[in-house]
Amino acid sequence: MTGVPASAAGGTGRRPAPGAKLGAAAVNQASLWNIANILTMMRLVLVPGFVLLLLADGGYDPVWRALAWAAFAVAMITDIFDGHLARTYNLVTDFGKIADPIADKAIMGSALVCLSWLEDLPWWVTGVILGRELGITLMRFWVIRYGVIPASRGGKLKTLAQGTAVGMYVLALTGPLATLRFWVMAVAVVLTVVTGLDYIRQAVVLRRRGLGAERAAR
Repeated sequence: MTGVPASAAGGTGRRPAPGAKLGAAAVNQASLWNIANILTMMRLVLVPGFVLLLLADGGYDPVWRALAWAAFAVAMITDIFDGHLARTYNLVTDFGKIADPIADKAIMGSALVCLSWLEDLPWWVTGVILGRELGITLMRFWVIRYGVIPASRGGKLKTLAQGTAVGMYVLALTGPLATLRFWVMAVAVVLTVVTGLDYIRQAVVLRRRGLGAERAAR
């Protein structure tokens, strides 16, 4: 209900044609299938394929690892483009708001768990990164009634560092490159912790302001 009389809304007071509601529903349904959501869905589909490639032949074959890296790289690239397209061309949907972060965490989480299971990456690194992501997600819901915590520049840098580091670990690197990936991952872990603490600070400040505003309004 809109609260607007039929005569004011349409000028005739006639009931809508039988096919009008169906047409509107079709338009809403079609809007789900935009390029941004398709890229997000493709990233979700890539997750099991990536895991199979990474663990193929015991998980240590350089060729399979290279193919797994290619799947991971495609997922990371589509993550950049789907958000940009959604914002630029007004393609933001409820499905995209839910599916996009799920796809991000699914591909990153599966990569970290598989790498730790293969003993390429310490479990504590996987625990720190996944624990931070889960904790920040729950914290956002905790303060959502008071406002939204936007993604910071540090958070975006953290995502880039994590993607680069994990991608280097997916590849079967040796020698100096293997040493380099260790330091890239170290930077990613530091950024993960620092930005996580900053988000907690923002959440506490946002909640205090919200509670103060509620008390003042009583």
